[in-house]
Amino acid sequence: MDLKEINKQLKGKSPQEIVAWAIEQGDKAVVTTNFRPYEAAILHATTQVKKDIPVVWCDTGYNTNKTYLHAERLIKSLGLNVKLYVPKQTVAHRNMVMGIPSIDDPLHKVFTEQVKLEPFKRAMAENKPDVWFTNLRKGQTAFRDTLDIVTKGEDGVLKVSPFFYYTDEELDVYLEKNNLENEFDYFDPTKVLENRECGLHVS
Repeated sequence: MDLKEINKQLKGKSPQEIVAWAIEQGDKAVVTTNFRPYEAAILHATTQVKKDIPVVWCDTGYNTNKTYLHAERLIKSLGLNVKLYVPKQTVAHRNMVMGIPSIDDPLHKVFTEQVKLEPFKRAMAENKPDVWFTNLRKGQTAFRDTLDIVTKGEDGVLKVSPFFYYTDEELDVYLEKNNLENEFDYFDPTKVLENRECGLHVS
């Protein structure tokens, strides 16, 4: 598979066309979400092509009330086939043991593993996808700038980002055109800084 050539061909395609192409490349596709801003776009694009695609939601347990209500509305309006994964320890327990450690705290690595990486690894191990849709976009982090619409991980999974070259303004148009809501009151306890990589996409 010549990814450079494939990305060149897909760059001019619509998100739905990219999704349709990608689904043909494997046997089991999933889309991951955390219901952060603009996630409605990837959820809409993938379910328009494959209505029952598994939607893997790794919920850290630290989302805002508005994010949870936004998620519930999207799940209902799009009929999402949600596969929910949560940390093995409750937020209440963790808050008593370590709280939310700062970036400089040695416990931050443990915290990130507990609330984000372990649930994600468990989700991927149980669902065993060979195609993974995500809403990564160019300009979000320095690492993501090195990616493209289609990349292939060390595990052989095809990672597909149909909106990779979309700006916020273009996504606003997409959401409005498809009557989709957005929600900006989102909190990721592992990132702190908006342009910091979350850890799920570096392999």
